[in-house]
Amino acid sequence: MIIQVCVGSSCHLKGSQDIVELLEKAVADYHLEDEITLAGSFCIGKCNRIGVTVQVDDDIHVGITRENFKEFFTENVLNKFAKE
Repeated sequence: MIIQVCVGSSCHLKGSQDIVELLEKAVADYHLEDEITLAGSFCIGKCNRIGVTVQVDDDIHVGITRENFKEFFTENVLNKFAKE
């Protein structure tokens, strides 16, 4: 799985560094280092008023914040591994 976090200027101002840190911690906590590649990406083209844009494989998710990160990670990352 490849997870790309937008680090363009808009998402940077909305906390992309926080989302990167949360992803790094979650990947380590669930021992998914060999399953997930984390990458930064300049503008994914889906800017939103709130939060950061994150792409999980081919799926783009907007509005990711510290507050909704756990739900995002569970639904869009952990649940995909559970289906395998």
